[in-house]
Amino acid sequence: MNREFQRAMVESGQTAESLAGRIGVDPKTAARWVTHGRIPQTRHRSKVAELVGRDVLDLWPDVLKRREPVWLRGWIEWEREATALRWYELAWVPGLLQTEAYARATLAGESLTADETDRLVSSRVGRQAILQRDRPPLFVAVMDESVLRRHVDGDKALMREQLERIIACAQLPAVQVHVVPANVGMYPGLGGPFILADLPDGVRAAHVDSQVRAQIVDGTADIATLARRWERIRGKALSEEQSLDLLREVARSWM
Repeated sequence: MNREFQRAMVESGQTAESLAGRIGVDPKTAARWVTHGRIPQTRHRSKVAELVGRDVLDLWPDVLKRREPVWLRGWIEWEREATALRWYELAWVPGLLQTEAYARATLAGESLTADETDRLVSSRVGRQAILQRDRPPLFVAVMDESVLRRHVDGDKALMREQLERIIACAQLPAVQVHVVPANVGMYPGLGGPFILADLPDGVRAAHVDSQVRAQIVDGTADIATLARRWERIRGKALSEEQSLDLLREVARSWM
């Protein structure tokens, strides 16, 4: 029995029937979620957690460890604990803002089984729950404009959904989204993506991506270099309001 989920349902006044109605599943399916090991599908998980007033990982704490590569688990723990996350992306939408369809598209063509792909997508989408919790971290995302305009096999609906997702997240109190416009020339972000995390004890850590495996960095000199680079990249980006206007403009272009 998943007692944390059961307790959350009682405290929130939800029942299997009410959850089923809000999520759009059969009541029998919702009733099974109180059984240990029975977890809602990826596309429903965050909404279920929101309805019962809990973090996804409080309800299903093992979900990430079953799905993420071993080398990434340490970063995920830091991500959960962080008081602030500053994320720069040159080529992709930041993972915490990706739709399930976009996340799946980023893995297309890799040497993964369907089950492995499902697990990785589930993990990535599940991590987004930190933005919805009662005390979310400050999340500042900066993206190159090319990220917004690069199609996925010509799928306009997928990109329109993705842009709408970013716009919706940008309305959250603890989320800031900025775009480096296409008319900016050479700038430090061209060196590649990275994430800076501020932890409650004052420690800072970073996640630096690559074509093979991301590097987790916590050395003082490296963090200082990335922090300086972040400020220079952020200085090239549009304001929140200007970025939101651009996001809406690009979303309309995917109609």
